[in-house]
Amino acid sequence: MKELSLHILDIARNSIEAGSDMISIIIVEDLELDLLTIEIEDNGKGIDKKLIDKVTDPFFTTRKTRSVGLGLALAKESAIHCDGNFKIESEQGKGTKVIFSYRYSHIDRAPLGDMGQTIMTLISLDGDIEILYSHMYNNAQFNFDTRNVKKVLNGVNINEPRVLIWIKDYINESILMLHSQV
Repeated sequence: MKELSLHILDIARNSIEAGSDMISIIIVEDLELDLLTIEIEDNGKGIDKKLIDKVTDPFFTTRKTRSVGLGLALAKESAIHCDGNFKIESEQGKGTKVIFSYRYSHIDRAPLGDMGQTIMTLISLDGDIEILYSHMYNNAQFNFDTRNVKKVLNGVNINEPRVLIWIKDYINESILMLHSQV
């Protein structure tokens, strides 16, 4: 994929399909350690221990609509190719955590991409989902929580187009501010 945010979107969509009502997305850009780490955790139904090793096989899927499942396989391959790691932790009935990392300076590492658009898309897929997004860049940090946004909206639907556009812009502007604090 051309942007890492598309891997995040794909994995978080899996979380929604697994019955999650809470998804945590953490991105850590640590230039001192030359490391980009992405962690996506949900409270969905989890993955059976027998299937954990199979879910990164591109020719394995639990979906009935297609016979391949490329999302996790592509994320794993891109991380390993860029001197990083990939790990899945899951417990049935409790949820799943996917952690993948990249050498930040690796020439083949895709750019992070449009995280505002990614979060906006996830909310538009399911307005009841709660998303916790934390982004760290060196020593600076930005946090976004849909529960706080819903409180401020005071009954206005979070899926209103103007709200979604505000969310996208707010997240992207906050990330730009993080990067400018170096």
